[in-house]
Amino acid sequence: MGIAVVAISAPLRSSPAIILDSTGYEMMGFLGGVAVVVVHIVYLGHNNGLSPSLTSRSHLQLLSRVFSKTDEAREAILYSYSCEFSGFAALLNSTQAATLSETEGVISVFRSRILELHTTRSWDFMGLSLHMQMEQSAHQMHLKFGDDVIVGVLDTGVWPESESFRDDPHYGPIPSSWRGTCVRGDKFDPAAACNRKLIGARYYLAGIESELGPLNTSGGLEYRSPRDRVGHGTHTASTAVGNVVPNASYFGGLGRGVARGGAPRARLAVYKVCWYRDLTGQCSDADILAAFDDALCDGVHVVSASLGSPPPLMPLFKTSTEIGAFHAMQRGVVTVFSAGNDGPDAGMVQNVSPWGLTVAASTIDRRFPTVITLGNNASIVGEGFLEKDMRKDLVESSSVFADGTCTFDQLINRTAASRKIVLCFGTTGMVSSDIAALAVYASDGAGVIFADSLSRKSIQDSFLPTVHVDLHQGTQILYYIRAASAAQMMATVHISPSKTVVGRTPAPAVVYFSSRGPSSISPNILKPDVTAPGVNILAAWPPKSSPTVLPLDKRETEWNFDSGTSMSCPHVSGIAAVVRSVHPTWSPAAVKSALMTTAYMWDDTSDAMLAGGTLKAADAFDVGAGHVDPLRALDPGLVYDAGARDHVLFLCSLGYPESQIRRMVLPRPSLDATCPQHAAADLNYPAIVLPDLRAAVTVKRTVTNVGAAGHGGAVYRASVASPQGARAEVWPRELVFPPRRHGGGGAAQASYYVTVTPAKLSRGRFDFGEVVWSDGFHRVRTPLVVRVNNLPDDAGGHEERRGAAADLQAA
Repeated sequence: MGIAVVAISAPLRSSPAIILDSTGYEMMGFLGGVAVVVVHIVYLGHNNGLSPSLTSRSHLQLLSRVFSKTDEAREAILYSYSCEFSGFAALLNSTQAATLSETEGVISVFRSRILELHTTRSWDFMGLSLHMQMEQSAHQMHLKFGDDVIVGVLDTGVWPESESFRDDPHYGPIPSSWRGTCVRGDKFDPAAACNRKLIGARYYLAGIESELGPLNTSGGLEYRSPRDRVGHGTHTASTAVGNVVPNASYFGGLGRGVARGGAPRARLAVYKVCWYRDLTGQCSDADILAAFDDALCDGVHVVSASLGSPPPLMPLFKTSTEIGAFHAMQRGVVTVFSAGNDGPDAGMVQNVSPWGLTVAASTIDRRFPTVITLGNNASIVGEGFLEKDMRKDLVESSSVFADGTCTFDQLINRTAASRKIVLCFGTTGMVSSDIAALAVYASDGAGVIFADSLSRKSIQDSFLPTVHVDLHQGTQILYYIRAASAAQMMATVHISPSKTVVGRTPAPAVVYFSSRGPSSISPNILKPDVTAPGVNILAAWPPKSSPTVLPLDKRETEWNFDSGTSMSCPHVSGIAAVVRSVHPTWSPAAVKSALMTTAYMWDDTSDAMLAGGTLKAADAFDVGAGHVDPLRALDPGLVYDAGARDHVLFLCSLGYPESQIRRMVLPRPSLDATCPQHAAADLNYPAIVLPDLRAAVTVKRTVTNVGAAGHGGAVYRASVASPQGARAEVWPRELVFPPRRHGGGGAAQASYYVTVTPAKLSRGRFDFGEVVWSDGFHRVRTPLVVRVNNLPDDAGGHEERRGAAADLQAA
C-alpha cells in the first residue's frame, strides 16, 4: 500500500507527553484530561499499481476505522501519498495511532517530526573545470554536464530571478519524461518564474502548520509559495545545477569568479518543504514525504535533500527521508543527503540508510587572509570577510563581559566596548563566533577578533566585522593588550580588508562540524559515504534575505558564502546528475559505487587528509570512502551494484516479516521475497564494515565491469591493506572479465571474498584498511573497517584471556 499522515484539530496545543512502548512506538499521552492529537504518518509500502485516486480512497477507508464518521476522517487527512508509494499523514490521538499500527497491511505508524537544515571555486578545486572542458572535443562524455537530467531539490524554495536559474537559448525543450508543474503562490507567478531551466516548483505547508501553527507572512517574513525566504534552498539549488554566471562575488569582491553548478545544463525542480522559523529553516516529516511522492511522480532523476534530525535516530521506516529514498531507489532515482553538522563526536551521522548517499563536508583550497597589525607593529594573519580598512582601539573580553565569556548574559560594561574591537576566545564559555559577534554588537562594539582552537577554526560572516585567528595568535594579541594596559596605554589595532587567495593552503580537510560515523542504528553500513566541499561555498542568494538571515542585518546580496553539510550535499547531487547523464541505465547503487570507489584520502600536497576537530588523519568515519572525484567517477572501472534481492535480504536482517517486505519492495515476476533463516545485514556495498569481529569472518562482494575499455575485457588484481590488529585476505587475487560482444549481453560480473581474522585482543576500537582492485588504469578502492571485540567481558578472567591469546597465536 503506502504512507499516510493524519492530523486532527486539538483544543490543547501544548507539547504532548511522549511514551515509548516495548517496540519503541511513540504513544501520545493525555494532558489536562484532553486527548492530544498530533500529526502521524501511516506507511503502507508500495501502492500495488493502483491509480492515485484509488489509493487515496483506500486511505480514507482505512482511516475511517478509527473515526466515528467518514467526514471526520476526511478532515483529519493532511496528505494522501498515492503516486509512487502508499501512505497518509493525519492528525491522530494515541489510541487512534495505536489501533492503526496493529491493523493488517500497515507497516509503520510514527509521529511526524520537525527536521532542520544542515547549514564557485569548489568545482575547479575538484577538477571539474568548465574552461578546461570547453576547450576539449564536444563528444567527450563529461561535457554533457547533466543534459536532460532533472534534479529535485527539497529545501526552502528558490529565488527564480537569480541568474543561476535564467532561461538559456541553448537549452532544448523540457524533457518529455517530465510530468511536474509550477504552482502559483505568493509572489510566485509560474509564467514568469519557470522556464526551461526551472521546470518545476511546488510547496508544502499542511504538516508544518498543523504542528507549529499558521505561517507568519507579515512583512515578507515568508511566502506561501515556492519562493525562498531563507536563502538556503536557492544556495543549494545553484550549487547543484546553477547556470554558468561570470563575475560572481561576495561583498568587497571576495571570491570573485565564475559561479556554476556541478551540472549546469541539468533541469531544476524545486520542492519547498522547509520554512523560516527561529532564524533557520524547519521542515515537517509529513511535508517531506509529500514532496518525495510528487518528485518521483513528476519524473526527477536525482533528489537532493540537505536536511535531517540528530540522534537518537528513528528506525529506517519511521523516517520520511529514508522511506522516500527507499522508493526513489526502486524507481532508479539517486537520493543524496547531508550527513549533519554535529561533529566531531563519533556516531552523530544522520540519514544512514544504505539506499541514500550521505555526504560529509570538507574544505577547499581558498582562503581569505586578513592582516591584523597591532599597535606594537606586530602583524598577524587571520581570516575573515572584511570589506573595509579598520583602525580601532582594542580590548579583551574580560573588560566587557563577566569572566570573559562573550555572551549577552555576561555583558557588564558596554562603555568598555563602545566603538572598539573586542578580543573573544571561543574556549571561554565555549561560544561560537556568531554569538560573540552579536554580544559585542549589543555592547556597541565595532568588531571582533575571535580566537579558537586550530582544529575548530572556521570563518563565516557574523554580521559584525569578525577576524578569526587560532589560539596561539589570540594569545599573542591578549599579551599585547595586557602589556599596553600595564603601561597605561590603550591597545590599538589596524585590520586590513580581506583578500582572496587560492591554492596556498592544504585541502581538502574535513571540517570540524561535519557529522561522523559510525551509524548509530546500522553500524555495518559505512556512513558517511563520501565527503565534498562544504566550507565557505559561494552560491546564489535571494537579495531580500540578508546574508546572515538576522533581522538586524539589512544588507542585500545576490551571492553568499555558506558552510555546512548542506553545501556539500548539492555538490554530490550535481556530480550524480552528470554521472546519470553519461550512464543513464546505471542504478542508484552503481552511481553511489562510482563515487565511492574513485574517491581519494589525500590532500593537494599528497599528504593524508586531516580530520577537523582533531589533528589526526581522516578515516572512513570522517569521510566515508573519501573525497569525491567527479571526473574519475565517470569511468570507475568496476561498480558494486545492488538489486531488489539484496535489499530484501537487508530488510530481512532488520526483522521485517516477509508479508511486510512484499508490500515494501516493488513486485517483479522473478523476485524472491523470502527470508532465509539467518539473514545477514551485509549488502553488496562499496565498503566493508565489521563492527563486532570476534573470530574469522568471510564477506562476499560482487563487482561489475563498466570500464570504458570493458568491451576488450579486463584483468584486475587485488592489493590489501589490513586494519591494525586484523589480518585480511582476498580470494581470488585476480578477477578476469572476458571481452563483451557487440550487441550481446550485459556487463560482466565477478565475485571475490574477503576473510578477516582478529590478530589482537581488543574491545571497542575501530581500525581501518582497504581493498584495492586495479587493471593498471582504474583504481577501485573499497574501505575496510574492523572493530575487534574479543576481550573477555570479565576483566578478571585471566584464564579466559590467556585462552583467547592462545587462539590468536594458533590462528
